[in-house]
Amino acid sequence: MSGLDAPGASAPPEQASPATPAEVAGPPSAPAATGAHPVRSALRLWLSAYRVEVVLFLVAFAVLSSFSSQRFLRQSAAPHFIYQAQSWLDGRLDVDPQVLPNLEDWACVRLVDGQKVRCEGRPRQDDRWFVSFPSFPAVVMLPFVALHGYQFNDTSFGVFVGALAVALFYSLLRFLAQEGETERNRDDNVVLSLVLAFGTLFFYCAIRGEVWFSAQVMGVALTCLYVRNAARARRPLLAGLFFSMAVLTRTPLVFAGLFFVLEALCPGPDRLAQLKALSTTWKSALRKLVLFGLGAAPLAMLAAAYNVYRFGKLGEFGHSYLFNNRVNVDIDRFGLFNIEYLSRNLQAAFLKLPQVSLSPPRLSYDPHGLTLLLTLPLLVFLLVPRTRPRLHWPLWLTVAVCALPGLFYQNTGYMQFGFRFSLDYTPYLLLLFAVGGWSLRNRAVVAVLALGVLVNFWGAVAFRGYTEYVRNW
Repeated sequence: MSGLDAPGASAPPEQASPATPAEVAGPPSAPAATGAHPVRSALRLWLSAYRVEVVLFLVAFAVLSSFSSQRFLRQSAAPHFIYQAQSWLDGRLDVDPQVLPNLEDWACVRLVDGQKVRCEGRPRQDDRWFVSFPSFPAVVMLPFVALHGYQFNDTSFGVFVGALAVALFYSLLRFLAQEGETERNRDDNVVLSLVLAFGTLFFYCAIRGEVWFSAQVMGVALTCLYVRNAARARRPLLAGLFFSMAVLTRTPLVFAGLFFVLEALCPGPDRLAQLKALSTTWKSALRKLVLFGLGAAPLAMLAAAYNVYRFGKLGEFGHSYLFNNRVNVDIDRFGLFNIEYLSRNLQAAFLKLPQVSLSPPRLSYDPHGLTLLLTLPLLVFLLVPRTRPRLHWPLWLTVAVCALPGLFYQNTGYMQFGFRFSLDYTPYLLLLFAVGGWSLRNRAVVAVLALGVLVNFWGAVAFRGYTEYVRNW
């Protein structure tokens, strides 16, 4: 990496940029024009304060919906959360097996000698069927399913959530710049938000709907809200609430709780001294941790009770009860997590390359995975940061613990374009780049950004494409 150009002079921090309505921390406290209708005035002031976020949302929504193409107009092939939400509205905690659109990745529970076991063989009338994923996305969809029933379009909803996640990521970057955590200006933060949208696996995940990808995209949006409130442990109650929402959307995000713990116990810069001083300063840290727990507790307790009702275990979301699934053999032999799975997951994350054929000319990908060095090539700059500010180690440690579940999990993520489990910690990786000091005007950085967008454009059009031309890429 020694041949890479050093960044130019540091860009002025965002908070030092010339004051504009879009860059203030929030809407002004008084109406700009007296006598105007209060609702219109409030809306005008809000749009003025957050116009960059609004523009990013509109741009992301337009591009993502265009790439979603005909998918955008219809429900996805795996609308599990819609069926879960509708079952709640119908007054039942299981799903009506008579209306299931398919049998892919549903949990089936059978009572045998008073014990709940996975259904085997032909389904029986007294079998109970459940969604085998954490339930928070179904909670978010609940009011829309109440209006549209089983016909609710989860694909267009996923595009909306994806566009919102892009705007929330910019809002997070702007907040960190205003707090002095990064030296990025507005333009840098816009570029990094667009990198999330179109230069990572987020691109193809956000245009598909489907239970697997919808949860990951919503997890990104909730991660942005969590980190914003967890930074310096300023808002522990809200941080706990958004943390529980994120975990109940994507279970591996439970490990992201480490970020708040580090911010509460030893925010830095001298973390060792802060840890040694905890014997006298523990009350303040404990108060933050308790408030964090109180924020997370309501949803956590509801989810635990729901899991006990369905599967008899506090932390079981259903994957041990997958009906007639190819992974059941491995689960029965090694469990959901085991070092036995590490090799194939490392290959899916780092070693799998595109497949090139010359006769006939064809470029294809392995549905088990594709190296992160192509789908998120900015990784190379994280290994040689120009600066290591206060958030450097908390972000790295959060990435490390969030990555572990996916590396030891029984499934690579198949079928997928790239190692999609990495999307759980992609926001933290982009934040590491934001604090790492590399200039976005550096030629090597620009080349890597372009490569990431090109590769993920390929994923957006090629993964389960609708035309034979695209399907054969």
